[in-house]
Amino acid sequence: MTDLTRTFAALADTTRLSLVEYLMRNGEQPASALAGLTDISAPAVSRHLKVLREAGLLHQRVAGTHRYYSVRPEAMRLVSDWTIDHRAFWAGSLDRLDTLLALDPEGEDE
Repeated sequence: MTDLTRTFAALADTTRLSLVEYLMRNGEQPASALAGLTDISAPAVSRHLKVLREAGLLHQRVAGTHRYYSVRPEAMRLVSDWTIDHRAFWAGSLDRLDTLLALDPEGEDE
């Protein structure tokens, strides 16, 4: 699995995506604060955090018995770069479609 595939697979889960979005908005957070964000058990949140960490999306810092999580900017940059590349593709495709429609506005040409 490539890094990008692993990233998208991890973010495909609603709970994991919401955890990443929360961390992006609020910065580093203790695991206990993240567990309070959902109605699932703390061990389940811990498993989600592990998936995100293994996908390279999160950094874990240990301080005594506490675990703190933050988003790895380079992982989000990978997603951003992929999105920008594909946005350019779709923009070009839509521009070509506009050109074709302008040539035959009634849609009568075969």
